[in-house]
Amino acid sequence: MLRTALFLALAATAAVAPATAAQPREPDAPTAILVHGAFADGASWDKVVPILRNWGMRAVAVHEPLSSLSDDADTVRRAIRAAPGPVVLVGHSWGGSVITEAGADPKVKALVYVAAFAPDVGQNSAGQGQGYPQPPGLSGLQEREGWLWLNEANVVRDFAPDLKPRQAQVLASLQAPIKASAFAEPATQAAWRGKPSWYVIARNDRMLSPQLQADTARRIGAQTRIVDAGHAVPLARPREVALAILEAAGIPTQDPAHSGG
Repeated sequence: MLRTALFLALAATAAVAPATAAQPREPDAPTAILVHGAFADGASWDKVVPILRNWGMRAVAVHEPLSSLSDDADTVRRAIRAAPGPVVLVGHSWGGSVITEAGADPKVKALVYVAAFAPDVGQNSAGQGQGYPQPPGLSGLQEREGWLWLNEANVVRDFAPDLKPRQAQVLASLQAPIKASAFAEPATQAAWRGKPSWYVIARNDRMLSPQLQADTARRIGAQTRIVDAGHAVPLARPREVALAILEAAGIPTQDPAHSGG
């Protein structure tokens, strides 16, 4: 009897509890579809998702196979089709190439690039770095049977230098390798040509040149935010990343801390 009474009391409390900001504001509120980069998975966004939900924005973190640009883009397209309303597409690093390829869908209202590639039609990800010094983090690339990953020392020093060493070591153990040939696959779409774009520049990035990021943001006409962080920006500076996404979604946060496009 006591257990039944307690259950009924809890159910009654839940029934009258006020709605919280974590609930989507409207049925047609935009959904943030979060696209991770190479050597990572959807957990890259673990710190960003709660912030978005607290502002009433749906968020979906996809898990790409990292087997090719077309395979990863197809994964994102399925997530776009499943979204109940408009979409803000967010890509970190390699994920920028993926949202560039998949983001032409009419449901996509905006793109957010986070220390990311943004190739044009016919360009590939590998070619984006031509003319820039090679980032030090690329020295840690390992290859086996056509798949690439980073050694632990480079993850700690170059990929996620803002995290505590033990956290970065765990990240190295959990990393997902990427097919090397994916970086040579040319884009067939350039979604940023027809969509408003935002770009979060990681000032201290050792995996993707900060100058390349700044030049890419200018080339695609993106609104920009510059953060003092290394490459793992969504884990190191989740608030700044979330604010860029909320701005792209048109959700006012009264946070003017960004430089214009």
